[in-house]
Amino acid sequence: MIQRKTRLIVADNSGAQEMSVIHIYGSSKRAFAGLGDIVQCVVRKADPTGTVKDDELVKVVIIRTRKEHGRSDGSYIRFDDNAGVVIDNADDKNPRGTRVFGPVARELKEKGFDKIASMATELY
Repeated sequence: MIQRKTRLIVADNSGAQEMSVIHIYGSSKRAFAGLGDIVQCVVRKADPTGTVKDDELVKVVIIRTRKEHGRSDGSYIRFDDNAGVVIDNADDKNPRGTRVFGPVARELKEKGFDKIASMATELY
């Protein structure tokens, strides 16, 4: 469960290191985001040589959450951290980085983020 002001770890090499959620897309009354949802974040800490700069507004797809996510087969998936990947826009769903670090949930591939799922080292 990701909500406003949640700090996210960046799981790609776009240059951002830490982000804070400021908006959850989907509805004006929506309070939480889960795996595969798109949120708007502000970059709190960034690498000086990266493509993403400090205080930049970016769109991010959630790839890992600490809150468990129930699957249709009755199993649950949970991760150790809250992490996201910076994307260029919500229509194309292409990542701005060239590598994705750490495991990625299988729900991303089902939601149309095929490029992020194929760049991941582990797909759970």
